[in-house]
Amino acid sequence: MKHQETISNMTLEQKIALCSGQSFWETKEFTEFSIPSLFLSDGPHGLRKQEGEEDHLGLNASVATTCFPTASAVSATWDVELIAKMGEAIGKEAVKLGVNIVLGPGTNMKRNPLCGRNFEYFSEDPFLSGKLSAAWINGCQSTGTGVSLKHFALNNQELKRMTTDVIVDERAMREYYLPTFEIAVKEAKPTTLMCAYNKIEGTYCSDNRRLLHDILREEWGFDGVVMTDWGAMNDRVEAFKAGLDLEMPSSKGSFDEIVKEAVENGILDESDIDQCVDRLLTLIERTTSQKSEAVPENIFEDNHELARHIAQSSGVLLKNNDILPLKKGVNVAVIGKLAESPRYQGSGSSQVTPTKLVSLLDGVKSYTKDVSFAEGYTIEDNVEQDIHDKAVTVAKKADVVIFCLGLTDIFESEGFDRTHMRIPENQIQLLHAIAEVNPNIVIVVVGGSAIEMPWEKKGKAILHMQLSGQAGGQAAADLLFGAVNPSGKLTETYPMTYEDVVNSRYYQENPRQTPYLESMYCGYRYFTSANKKVRYPFGYGLSYTSFDYSEMKIQRSNKGEMTVTATIENTGQRAGHEVVQLYISPQTDGVYRPKRELKGFAKLYLEPGESKEIAIELDTRSFAIYDDKQSDWVVESGAYLLQLGANCEDIRLEENIKVDGVKPVRSDCSDWYYTLQGEPTKEDFLTIHEPYPEYVPKTKGSYDLSNSINEMKETSLVCKLIYKGIEKRIAMQTGGEVDYKNPEFKMLMDTSSNLPLKKMPLLAPDQMSFPVVHFILDTANGQLWQGLKRLLKKEV
Repeated sequence: MKHQETISNMTLEQKIALCSGQSFWETKEFTEFSIPSLFLSDGPHGLRKQEGEEDHLGLNASVATTCFPTASAVSATWDVELIAKMGEAIGKEAVKLGVNIVLGPGTNMKRNPLCGRNFEYFSEDPFLSGKLSAAWINGCQSTGTGVSLKHFALNNQELKRMTTDVIVDERAMREYYLPTFEIAVKEAKPTTLMCAYNKIEGTYCSDNRRLLHDILREEWGFDGVVMTDWGAMNDRVEAFKAGLDLEMPSSKGSFDEIVKEAVENGILDESDIDQCVDRLLTLIERTTSQKSEAVPENIFEDNHELARHIAQSSGVLLKNNDILPLKKGVNVAVIGKLAESPRYQGSGSSQVTPTKLVSLLDGVKSYTKDVSFAEGYTIEDNVEQDIHDKAVTVAKKADVVIFCLGLTDIFESEGFDRTHMRIPENQIQLLHAIAEVNPNIVIVVVGGSAIEMPWEKKGKAILHMQLSGQAGGQAAADLLFGAVNPSGKLTETYPMTYEDVVNSRYYQENPRQTPYLESMYCGYRYFTSANKKVRYPFGYGLSYTSFDYSEMKIQRSNKGEMTVTATIENTGQRAGHEVVQLYISPQTDGVYRPKRELKGFAKLYLEPGESKEIAIELDTRSFAIYDDKQSDWVVESGAYLLQLGANCEDIRLEENIKVDGVKPVRSDCSDWYYTLQGEPTKEDFLTIHEPYPEYVPKTKGSYDLSNSINEMKETSLVCKLIYKGIEKRIAMQTGGEVDYKNPEFKMLMDTSSNLPLKKMPLLAPDQMSFPVVHFILDTANGQLWQGLKRLLKKEV
């Protein structure tokens, strides 16, 4: 071990204590061993450093920092160099504010559009997400600041995220859900990695040795620290065995005595703790050498301009019927509350206090003085006729209407999942009314995840800005008026309706146990393979210019690596960027797999009439599938199509090549995984996954510490009273009323009431102890006197 001398001088109690937080955001300090405390802060799209009252879900005030676009928007740039600059900028702000570790990036896969936290994740493709994550990490860590890659792994829903048990076949896990983490770990060497709340195949991620040691450390070579998400610790003894180093936040020593007894009784080897301490000491070395003199004085001004540039690059032009770009000075009506009061980031732990904020209305006014504005609709989804009618009147008099619509905070947030993919109805009613009086409508869409768009014909143009950060309003105007040519491309599929999504029927069916019946067929992997029509495909985005693809060539090396080249020409009248996407389409007739998968991309800038050659590298892993019988990656021999396209459905060039490997063998499984006809069933799934015990909801008399107040309130008077108490307390924090239409109230209520009993003392040790938790459990199970006895004796 690197720090053997220091570790040998520490007592067992001190070593155990070092592996748990000191406060909500800090690690423990031991001055006698010259071990300083580290400060951690949320920050995937900007720092959320709290210096006053601390909380995990973004309610309490934080220091003003640059709010960059969220990951869902950033990914639409497809620009690894730009994303590295964003990571570096956040890292420098961390240096300025004394933050050692930034909790980000989030790189979980978008299994379903309804996941409430999709705005925090990059894309539905693991290759793209992995490359963007690695770029962000490399940029941030270049400043000496540490990061925490999250949430490892298979954290693909907010509903019951603390307790859900993910049941997934090995190939889907290896080929779809883990590669994004694998790429980031191998290419960027993150200082820390954060384990998720959920279970995988019955074992919590915090206790999962196969996940944290066998795969992460042994297979991928991760040498950093593994920490919990806030309150994700399950069993501290098993977590030490699994290689989980740091419990966050402080649980006031809740597990220390249990761990000590486990060592003394031979249940836990002290060397497991020593290894964790050694990694923590290395982490301190890696993240306490930041140089504040390297941070420029005007960093926040510089970063605001960088945020604007990123937002410009992430804006996706979905439609344009010869109305954009707008001419300066045009008579414009800007309609929509969201144009004046922008929704520029998501709710929850990533919520940033911006240094400044530019709305879409502000941005439009910088290009034309002939602007009228009407609120049009309220953020709440109800129609107020007076403001509705005023907006229609204003729109009728304008040459062009810029209508801003989108998802509001109550529709997507950390802590709960969406219930549908629709835009609020009051916004759509107004859009239809305006279309009756003015056909020249440019729709600007905001929101962090995919939406249904049956109303798209009402707009001559649609610009999707997603959640574009503090400078997003100005960036949108830059794109609308042609100061910048749109170059963003979607990183998730926009289906016609939610029902078209493969797992739509069962995604929320049993949130405590989540079998991934569809295997790796998520996003475009499903839609292209099933030949199902979509609204906008993965990789889609328009420009004010046009591009031609030609001269595709393939060069091979002796090691099986190859380089794909092609010439891209700007055939239009404006300079612009093009994102060239390389897909591999197997023709081997072997195991089931998606019709095509992204395996490379390149973004290039071209002046009108200019052409350049792009080169994309492939290796044997680009063609491989995971053989769960051999526990290894293998390549099937046979034909593969290499396809270059502007999106996953717009393939411009392709070449058929032969690749050597193992003999293709058709999988002995349900035909569904080959045909994708209809929807998968549990019977289909059991042909690719071993039988598993189905979760049976607990009832009075069988409740355990994994149950929540919300689950037990209908059968327990005590839990019902506690639930009402939680409602009252949260109402006092969020405006004074119990209001489930208030996004902050809903987020906190869903999170708090669905918290497993065993997690309550970890996230609120000053308010809830383990003896009290056991008393609640006993009374919920109808054992009041036993509960009282245990409470008085402080037994756990």
